[in-house]
Amino acid sequence: MHFISPSKGVLSLEEVCIDILKHMEKEPNYKYKLIVGTDSYQRDEVCFVTAIIMHRVGKGAVYYYRKKREQVAYGLKQRIFLEASISLEVASLVQDLLFTLGSHFFDIEIHVDVGNAGDTKAIIKEVVGMIVGSGFSAKIKPNSYGASKVADKYTR
Repeated sequence: MHFISPSKGVLSLEEVCIDILKHMEKEPNYKYKLIVGTDSYQRDEVCFVTAIIMHRVGKGAVYYYRKKREQVAYGLKQRIFLEASISLEVASLVQDLLFTLGSHFFDIEIHVDVGNAGDTKAIIKEVVGMIVGSGFSAKIKPNSYGASKVADKYTR
């Protein structure tokens, strides 16, 4: 599994985790949020983009993303659940890698592109329940910038 860093190019997931830890070690007194979010865009194919964001609260962020294209058409509800599942998979892998690398940073937020306005409001409880039940915290719009801003930027 490979991700793209806008400043460093293509990195393996392990290299992403090492880079995240290096950023945190530079300024250890800051509060950090580790965020995983996935968004998708459907046209002739579906483009899923997953972003990993290391947010140094009050001092900016670095992010990494990957694109995955599928030739299948999905309904909105199914696509939202796939986005959440992809984010859960990546968050679990990141958590395991960070632990293997000696970090005990386990506060990972999953940002989902659902909100109280629009067609996704009917599935908020289900999607958030799936994420929280997997041991992660969930953020929805307007606080889910990992999915609705960062990942969304690369879907088209």
